[in-house]
Amino acid sequence: MYYCEYLPQPNLAPYVACLWAARAPVSAHTHRVLPDNCVDILWQDDGRQGFAVGMMSSSILVASARPVRTLAVRFQPGMAGMFLEAPLQVLTDQRTDIDLLWSRSDADRLAEALWTSDAPDRALLAIIERALLHRLQDGGTPSGVALARHAVALLEGRGGAVRVEALSAQLGVSRQHLAAQFRQHVGLSPKLFARICRFRLATAAIRAERAPDWAQLALECGYFDQSHLIHDFQELAGSTPERFHFSNHNVA
Repeated sequence: MYYCEYLPQPNLAPYVACLWAARAPVSAHTHRVLPDNCVDILWQDDGRQGFAVGMMSSSILVASARPVRTLAVRFQPGMAGMFLEAPLQVLTDQRTDIDLLWSRSDADRLAEALWTSDAPDRALLAIIERALLHRLQDGGTPSGVALARHAVALLEGRGGAVRVEALSAQLGVSRQHLAAQFRQHVGLSPKLFARICRFRLATAAIRAERAPDWAQLALECGYFDQSHLIHDFQELAGSTPERFHFSNHNVA
């Protein structure tokens, strides 16, 4: 499995976390993709127009039935709505063909530009960047985006360790209004987004630790206790923290 990430050009940096390229061989095995609070658009070399993968509320298993080359963009949390013509909550836990979110002509034109060329990955990703910049220039900023962006920044800055009531009070809006705007422009509820922020801190810590002190790690990542950590891993990763640690430190 080959995978490489690239930084976006400066004009896209506020909206795009990275562009990435991958090549996967045929495999009888599956790999687990964890929720990361991001939306991706993927183009694969079977001639398809591409598809968006919405925000994930739990992990998913992905299998490679054939060799596949993928080019993709991963948006910053809360920014995909600037480029997709749909409320983001309708994409959550879904894979949606890009021609349902863009015009069919735009989707066809981009797919043709990508898969009729034998250019290297970075040159093809630059074609995707130009298409994104075109959409950014053509569209306005939807109302509610500023509120959602501010909420995302506060949640990420605190590692998810903030209650929704306190967040809405800090932003000067009702909890109901914040939840509605957040679902539309981010794709999840603020509470679940915060929970995944905390989970991501924990997975990063586990990957870095050879022999974790589980109780201490739980507290450092914002969990009430070790049982709380275990519960989130079972729901979000389909695994216990110990099994997750073993799989990340005992790969042949």
